[in-house]
Order: sequence, then C-alpha cells, then structure tokens
Amino acid sequence: MGRMARGWQLTKMSLRVIRKDKEILVFPVLSGLITIMILGSFFVGVLFTAGVSGFEDATSEWLFYVYWIAFYFVAFFVSIFFNVCIIGCATIRMNGGDPTVMDGLRIAKENLGRILVWALFAATVGLVIRAIQNKVGFIGKLIMGGIGVAWTIVTYFVVPVLVYEHLGPLASVKRSVSILKTTWGEALVGNLGVGLIFGLASIPGILLIFVGITGLFTWGLAAGITILAVAIVYLLIVAVIASAAETVLVAALYRFATTGKVSEEFQGFSFDRPFVA
Repeated sequence: MGRMARGWQLTKMSLRVIRKDKEILVFPVLSGLITIMILGSFFVGVLFTAGVSGFEDATSEWLFYVYWIAFYFVAFFVSIFFNVCIIGCATIRMNGGDPTVMDGLRIAKENLGRILVWALFAATVGLVIRAIQNKVGFIGKLIMGGIGVAWTIVTYFVVPVLVYEHLGPLASVKRSVSILKTTWGEALVGNLGVGLIFGLASIPGILLIFVGITGLFTWGLAAGITILAVAIVYLLIVAVIASAAETVLVAALYRFATTGKVSEEFQGFSFDRPFVA
C-alpha cells in the first residue's frame, strides 16, 4: 500500500475514532472557551492600564507587553494541554480501550510538567519570530513567515513524543523531525484529506451566512438573524470536529510511525512496513 492510500486510510480511521468516542469533542470546546476567557481577561487588563495612564509612560507600555506575553504563554499551555487529552483518548481507543473524558484529563495531568516546559519553549520561539517580523521589512516578514511555517512542521509530532517518550523540548523537536521523515507522505495526504472533508462540510454554513445577510434586507431582521445564528452554530460545530480530527490524526500517524500499525480496535488499519524505533 502506497503513502497516499495509507494517508487516506489514516484519515478515515481518525474520523471513525471521533464517531466512536464523541466525548473527545469536549476537549476542543473547553480549549476554545478557556482561551476566549483568557483573551477577555487580557483585554480587561489592557483597557484598565490604558484607562489609568493611556499608555503614555514606559511603565504602562511595559505592562502591556507583560499582559501580551502572559496571554501568549497561557494560550499555548491551554492548547497543548487539551491536545494531550485528545491524543491520550485517541491512543486508548486505538489500543482497543474505551476512553473517557477523565482518562484524557488524567493523561494530561500526568504530563503537566512537560506540557508547561514545552508551552514556555514554544511560546518563546513564537514570540521571537513575531518580534523579528515586526522589526523587518516586507521580504523579512516573508522569510520569518516561512520560518514560522517550518517550525510548525518540524514540531508536528512533539506532543505525542512528550507524552509517550518523555523527552525534553529540544530532544522532542529532533525526534519529531525523525518521525516526520518516515511519514511525510501519510501526514501530507492525511492533513489534506481532513482539510478537504471539513472544507466541503463548511460550505453549507458559508452559504447560510450569505442567505442570512440577504434575509436581513428581504425577510426582515428576525429571520435574517435567525439564519445567521444557525450558520454560525453550524460552522462552530464543524470547526470543533475538524480540530479534534486533526489532533486524532497526529496520534494515528505517531502510532503508525512508531509501531507500524494504527489500531487494535479498528481491524483492517494495520500496515506492514518499517517503523521508527
């Protein structure tokens, strides 16, 4: 079986995991809600600082940057924490178990120290890249944007490596690159597959938005707002499922790369090939 076929099979298997364990969807919802709350707190702090002095002195400017750095780090931590929950539950299912929400939270709690260290490391790299982008010209921004994309790619498998191999940040990045070298084809096809599936799934919601906007002027305010609300809820549901599917795919690809098989639970998704020891 070629890389394209394996990548597509892994995509379908990831969707089957979510269909079988819908409780996994709790984690991206919690991640989004907590991040929104943190962002709200950040803006409250910024507005309070601006209200006190209007950012006219160095202290206020310094406080603004402190708020921003704190938000960046906490947002990274929240995202990684709940990704660990998803990967933990997905792996339990692929090992033949029946995961619960508490299983995901337990796995994340057991790896809390590693999550904190990686969040600090990753957030620092992100802040450095962004700070350089703000200081350079157009070409420099393009170069730093490319570096940011490269960083995202090379750290693709860092979270499962942190959880199951207990390595430090730099060693985890190196290990992630090693795994990616053997699964780049499957990872590419898998991510394209997930993107295509949920891109198509988003079309009805996008069409509803246009219908709702039109409805504001043709059917009245109440009808238009109702249609827009339905569209937004639909798109949020698609986004939650897509986010979970992307993370489950990481777990599936990691298990495939490190064991040569994907699932004990879903028969027919084991592949006979060399794996990364």
